[in-house]
Amino acid sequence: MARNEIRIGDEGTIVERTIKDQTGAVVNLAGATSLQFHFQKPNGTDVTVAAILSTNGSDGKMQYTSTSSTWDQAGRWQGQAKIQAGGVSLKSDIWEFHVYPNLQ
Repeated sequence: MARNEIRIGDEGTIVERTIKDQTGAVVNLAGATSLQFHFQKPNGTDVTVAAILSTNGSDGKMQYTSTSSTWDQAGRWQGQAKIQAGGVSLKSDIWEFHVYPNLQ
């Protein structure tokens, strides 16, 4: 795995996001019943993966650790976190990142 790049087939890449509300305040995720990341691949295909709390949830951080099959296309990807807590569904802002090809 490259230090500052995600490459096709990288395993163990940690995707971590801090969830904030519309005022910029950190959302306490301690009571969340479901944590997910939705990724959209360069070809438009969507994939959803289960996430976990990075700590105890009070800091709003959630994460996902990639498998060797997660990053299977080079190009511009998009991500969005989805949280279920107390009967409420929350979605983060959408962010973009790049997955790079390998030489071989």
